Formats: sequence, structure tokens, C-alpha cells
Amino acid sequence: MIISLRGTYVMLDRDLAYLYGVTTSRLNEQVKRNIVRFPESFRFQLTEQERDEVIANCDNLKMLKYNPTLPYVFTEQGIAQLSSVLHSPTAIAMSVKIMETFVAMRRFLLTNAAVFQRLELLEHHQMETDKKLEAVFKKIDLTLPPLQGIFFDGQIFDAYAFVCDLIRSAAKRIILFDNYVDDTVLTMLDKRVEGVEARLYTRHVTPQLQLDIARHNAQYPPIAVLEFSNVHDRFLCVDDTVYHFGASLKDLGKKWFAFSRMEITADVLLEKM
Repeated sequence: MIISLRGTYVMLDRDLAYLYGVTTSRLNEQVKRNIVRFPESFRFQLTEQERDEVIANCDNLKMLKYNPTLPYVFTEQGIAQLSSVLHSPTAIAMSVKIMETFVAMRRFLLTNAAVFQRLELLEHHQMETDKKLEAVFKKIDLTLPPLQGIFFDGQIFDAYAFVCDLIRSAAKRIILFDNYVDDTVLTMLDKRVEGVEARLYTRHVTPQLQLDIARHNAQYPPIAVLEFSNVHDRFLCVDDTVYHFGASLKDLGKKWFAFSRMEITADVLLEKM
């Protein structure tokens, strides 16, 4: 709740009122009755520009734009003074805790001043690097999937995300040749967009897999699963494009495996069956 304005740290009247257990109008009313105790250096009203900056920088303060009046803020000295006009035990105890927070914050900032300076310098360099990378990325078609690559052990999510993105890219059909499938493969195939056909060829449909398929197809767009024992490797056909995988889809990322996009169409595989 502590924000930076006009070169100092302040708190909004609404936040202080919440902490003290009173309404914002009650807090400001007590201040007005004792206004001589609150000079401009203790309490000031935001300008419209300052209010807009606070709203832009603090997600939890978006509702300020619906307030017809500009809020007041209190500096550390002003918050200390509030305990003299709000006499409740809650207000007094809370003022002490806020003061301790301000002291701890100053100590932290002083201790880590060099670190913040280095971070600011790094941020500047990063902005320059980002601009250069953005210029490079504009010249690269990032929508095209890679032709080949390797996933290493432990890259389970990376490999899963890669295959799911391939499945989502299909416009007509997904055909998978994989002798070792389970319900996780059915979940991957569910990533396809509506209307895309899904076929799965595997060496043997076990009773458990039959049960998983039946339950799946009763709730989700059906996946056709057929037995086919003449395939040793794994092939994923996305529309007409064929990808070769060195591991079954259910085991992606558990050990090293490679993938590659092949220079044949899916129809070539289907014609050989």
C-alpha cells in the first residue's frame, strides 16, 4: 500500500482508513478538524495526472478512476500524526506497525542501493537488447514448427507443449502411429480444434485401452483407434505433414529423444497399409 509520489513515499487515505477500521470520509473529517497538524508536507491531494499514474501502475487501485473526488495521500509524518486524531486502540496500534514498516523499507533501500543501481543498468541494457531481438523476430516466421530437434530427459513439459502445439495446428486430420499409447495420449489428441479428425494406429488395443477409449468417446469428440502391427517407429501426421518421433507420445521427455519433419506426405503412409 506504500507508493512513491513527488519524490517521497505515501499512503492513500482509503488504504489508511481500511487499516484503521474507519471509513475514508471519517478519516478525512478528523483531519479537517485538526488541519493545522497536517501541512502540505504531511498530507496532499493528488492531481488528475497523479491519480491516472497511480491507477496505471497499481492494479489494485483501478477503482480510483470511478471516484468523483481526487484522493488524499499521507506521508510518513502525516501517518504518525494521524494517531493523535484517531484515538481508537486499533488506529494507534496500526500507526505503530506502519511506522515500523517505513523504517524497515528505508533500511532495505539503503542496504541494497548498489543492487538497485545495477538492476537499473541491466534493465537499460535489456531494453536495448529487446529492441534488437524484436527487429530480428519481425523477419522470422515464428509460426512454422522446427524441422528437427532433440528433447533431453526432464523436458517433459517442453516436449508435451511442442506436440500439443502441433496437434492444435491441424486443420483437417491427425493420424498417429504409436504402439505404446495410454489415456495421456487421448488427452493430447483432445487439443485439436473442433472438426479435426483423429485416428490412432497401435499394435494392440488392450482391454484397459478399450475401456479408456469408450469412456473418452462418450464425452469428447471421438478418436478412432485401430490395430496395426507393421510399424516400429512413431509417426504423427498433421494434415499432410509427417513427423517422426524417437519416443512414444506417452513417454516424451522422460529420456532423450529426437523428432524430425519428413519429406513425405501422410497419404504415402496410408497407401502402404
